[in-house]
Amino acid sequence: MTPIERVRQALHAANHADSIAEFPAGTHSAVDAAAAVGCTVAQIAKSIVFRAGEDVVLVIASGANRIDRKKISGVLGLAVKPADPDWVATATGYAVGGVAPVGHLRPIVTVIDADLLALDPLWAAAGSPMHAFRTSVRELIAMTGGIVADVRQE
Repeated sequence: MTPIERVRQALHAANHADSIAEFPAGTHSAVDAAAAVGCTVAQIAKSIVFRAGEDVVLVIASGANRIDRKKISGVLGLAVKPADPDWVATATGYAVGGVAPVGHLRPIVTVIDADLLALDPLWAAAGSPMHAFRTSVRELIAMTGGIVADVRQE
């Protein structure tokens, strides 16, 4: 099964509309994604993967924000560190630039940027750097079981 099909399957399992769209210009960065889908950078729900030992910590953040690792560690009570691209791909099944909030290869811990609460709709990666899906913060919380927290770097 391709990464995009895994996302589609996870969306169906969560009773989420299949809103996956392909953007040939690419959605590698939040700026690229916003230009491709026609929304603000803040409306891009970017996925950033961290490590807590061998555990995967996924932060779903507003594309306009930088993430404060200390805040994530405080919320989870775990020391988190950046994850290199090879580890991300092995642990999640997605390449950096296409990490979706759902459909991972193993259970993960998810933290959702509180700044996303004020934004609708949102767009998230759908398994490749050229695919994204339209969603809402309410749906992201429901699908991921994510913890909503202030993770923005000041």
